[in-house]
Amino acid sequence: MAQAPNEDGVGHMNRRALQVVLLLAGRGVRLGGALPKCLTELRPGQTILDRQLLCLEGISDRPVIGVVGYRKELIVRAHPALRPVENHRYAQTNTAVSLRLALAEIEATDVLWLNGDVVFDRRIIPLVIAAGRSCMAVNKAKCGAEEIKYTTNGEGIITAVSKQVQHGEGEAVGINLIKAEDLQLFKACLAECDDLDYFERGLELAIGRGLRLYPLDIGALPCVEVDFPEDLETARQLVVEGSVL
Repeated sequence: MAQAPNEDGVGHMNRRALQVVLLLAGRGVRLGGALPKCLTELRPGQTILDRQLLCLEGISDRPVIGVVGYRKELIVRAHPALRPVENHRYAQTNTAVSLRLALAEIEATDVLWLNGDVVFDRRIIPLVIAAGRSCMAVNKAKCGAEEIKYTTNGEGIITAVSKQVQHGEGEAVGINLIKAEDLQLFKACLAECDDLDYFERGLELAIGRGLRLYPLDIGALPCVEVDFPEDLETARQLVVEGSVL
């Protein structure tokens, strides 16, 4: 029998069985900064990574894995409680490789992973975990060329997820959950990805082999993936105005 949720909406049993992974290896060239993108300030004294870790407090009893690369020492110094996994080839590879490295020694547990540039309302995380199945957090916003888009079949299962999806139903916002029973399949598919693939390619391969991956609609809860200066400005406004909890 599933254990009742605690006050944060996440049962203690689930907390112990969950591994959290943050993909932090990138520089964020399009923002024009010299720091890892995750160390970009949202407001004085709070970076994107600071906020992510604040929103993830109490979710798992395990140390959060942070996949690091560009100027890794700055991330480790700022957050010594992170368990760092280094992508030595971060400049030549993409998120499929980073996530594969993070999952190399992880077995038989649920994995929640986030892109390291996502600024989100903390209420999203309990919703994703409470779904009880492998899922991607999504919204129904109109998507541009740079967004990761998805489509589903008549059963509501995701059939395709990438930037190249045509007539997407919405945007995958960079917060994802793979259940323990699906982990080995997903890891095997990540291992088949090319160096420059996003981790979504691993999900598509797994879907082709039977993975049932569902969209988890976050509705009106704010979530911004910071790719460009205008995204950063939007995220900063949300934080300063208190629009994200």
